[in-house]
Amino acid sequence: MATAGRLVSRLAVVTGGGSGIGRAVCQRLASEGASVVVADINEASANETLESLPGDLRGQAHMAAAANVASKESVKSLLTSIQARYFQPPSVCVNAAGITLDNFLLDMEEDDFDKVVQVNLKGSFLVIQAVANALVACGATKGSIITLGSIVGKVGNIGQVNYAASKSGVQGLTMTAAKELSRFGIRCNCVLPGFISTPMTDAVPEKVISKMKALIPLRRMGEATEVADVCAFLASDDSRYVTGASLEVTGGLFMG
Repeated sequence: MATAGRLVSRLAVVTGGGSGIGRAVCQRLASEGASVVVADINEASANETLESLPGDLRGQAHMAAAANVASKESVKSLLTSIQARYFQPPSVCVNAAGITLDNFLLDMEEDDFDKVVQVNLKGSFLVIQAVANALVACGATKGSIITLGSIVGKVGNIGQVNYAASKSGVQGLTMTAAKELSRFGIRCNCVLPGFISTPMTDAVPEKVISKMKALIPLRRMGEATEVADVCAFLASDDSRYVTGASLEVTGGLFMG
């Protein structure tokens, strides 16, 4: 359940906000009063999310923007457009943009490995760098940067060598950013979802989904809203003494 007004003073940017976990995060942050910038490589999807958002409690409109997180110029343009509209950088940043191009290690094309790393890992780096630079430049004394890693980045998964490597990198990136940016009051935390029902999993055969559920102590797939709940906590002052953490949202998968 959303805590009304908990994020009323915040401007948030969510990459990958056009669908799945990113869309759920946008909706959750907006429901708590944040002004939300929905950023996605698919502008039509970003606008669909935008239309689903409740009005923010400060009366400012939310915003949708096309952005390719793997491009430094595109990320720079995103931050410029945000500051031109709101006259401030986002104090909350959720890096939810990500792709999968699965195959077995022995068969994976180099290009498929590179594409996943470019979006998932390099994209997170470019967005964190741009947002942190903007916050430091304007003299902000606090901020919350949240990255979406994956439990796969911690334990690996057959057929996902590129995705696992990228998400493991995201976790390391976030921990290092937390150490470097804490002196500016910027907190950085990583959320590690397990098997979550999203458009990405819609194409997975039901037989495979059943096997996944059998591995999860809570015996069900997670919902995107349950990941968004954790992101909202990390975005708020309720987590003001939490930085450099990796929070698993897995239903107990691989615990212990």
